[in-house]
Amino acid sequence: MTEANEALTGSGEALAAPPANSGAGLLLTNVRLVDPEAGEVRPGTVRIAEGRIAAVDGQDRTGETVDARGLYLAPGIVDMGVKVGEPGERHKESFRSAGLAAAAGGVTTMVVRPDTNPAIDSPEMLEFVTRRAAEVSPVHIRHIAALTRARAGREMVEIGFLIDAGAVAFSDCDHVVTNTKVLSRCLIYAKSLGALVIGHPQEPGLSEGAAATSGKFASLRGLPSVSPIAERMGLERDMTLVEMTGVRYHADQITTARALPVLERAKARLDVTAGVSIHHLTLNDLDVGDYRTFFKVTPPLRSEEDRRAVVEAVASGLIDTISSFHTPQDEESKRLPFEEAAPGAVGLQTLLPAAMRLHHAGLVSLPVLFRAMALNPARRLGLEGGRLAEGAPADLVLFDPDAPFVLDRFTLLSKSKNTPFDGERMQGKVAATFVSGRQVYGAKLGGQA
Repeated sequence: MTEANEALTGSGEALAAPPANSGAGLLLTNVRLVDPEAGEVRPGTVRIAEGRIAAVDGQDRTGETVDARGLYLAPGIVDMGVKVGEPGERHKESFRSAGLAAAAGGVTTMVVRPDTNPAIDSPEMLEFVTRRAAEVSPVHIRHIAALTRARAGREMVEIGFLIDAGAVAFSDCDHVVTNTKVLSRCLIYAKSLGALVIGHPQEPGLSEGAAATSGKFASLRGLPSVSPIAERMGLERDMTLVEMTGVRYHADQITTARALPVLERAKARLDVTAGVSIHHLTLNDLDVGDYRTFFKVTPPLRSEEDRRAVVEAVASGLIDTISSFHTPQDEESKRLPFEEAAPGAVGLQTLLPAAMRLHHAGLVSLPVLFRAMALNPARRLGLEGGRLAEGAPADLVLFDPDAPFVLDRFTLLSKSKNTPFDGERMQGKVAATFVSGRQVYGAKLGGQA
């Protein structure tokens, strides 16, 4: 399938200016459809017209025909929890650079975090970044707003006005609200408006200053560490407040085996979902090796036992979403002693090939992966995408899951290059990305649809 991928992708550039509208639509034939709703992979055809999927395996074969030569077609990834540097840290990542990286990675919707400088905590700030993103990004961008002003945990934001301005959820990200009275008021008000609150389940006192997960490895390396129980404690606190308020809640990252029973009990009776980062699914604490700061993330990488438990939770559906948690950091922020280095890794372009590691290992099927990367995030946020169905938005990724390559971080389109996969042998290349029927990445396959 690699030859087909090379023939279709050409130079593999992100298309800053999509081709002019041909008006005829586009018919993709000889594709293998990854359908997360049906839970299957099957051969078929897809017709795209007027920005939407006009037909799947239908009789209408009009439009410019492109033979995909057996490549896989899936709903575009909805990446829930992307960090962009605008405003305040544009040198690390801009909406334009993040959008180009997303398109190259098969991400058609970036759901952007509010942990900027200043935080996205007012309707005016949200309207500013929304306009800025729409001007320069080739992919959809939706915004999470802060839950409290300046993410300081003291005063609730104007949730109603921020919803009106387009916020799809509310979160203080890794600034855990420690004042339970303030948090409960936020949750009660969010419940009254039907808003989704995204929590970061960690006990902040135990987690403060931690650079690794406690255990033999952290002790041998002399790294300040945190016990996995901190995640369970944070989740139990949040679940108690969710039970009290009835709010819609999403745990941004569940990364330890000890937190999974708490999550399972909560999902049985509450409106709760949970996610995990691709790095916690594919890496463990031993990857830190000789203090390699590209492997420093939040929360810290866990043990191999934890990683396997979380992979099984994704496969079973206990964990609902997989995200890149794209967190760009410049060289100066990472070229420091491990304890002092800024946490975070870029992931927009590496999310798909990293997820293919789980597929090729036989741990998680392609439909389940795309349910977690596309369908479930879209559903949780009330977005249209994530489906291969007639009438759905034509937000699609055409890819070869088997195409091998060695990742060179300097080829990434993000401004920052802090990836833990630098120099790694990987599989999975994007051939083309479509956003509302417009091809925004890959060699031109046909007229705009």
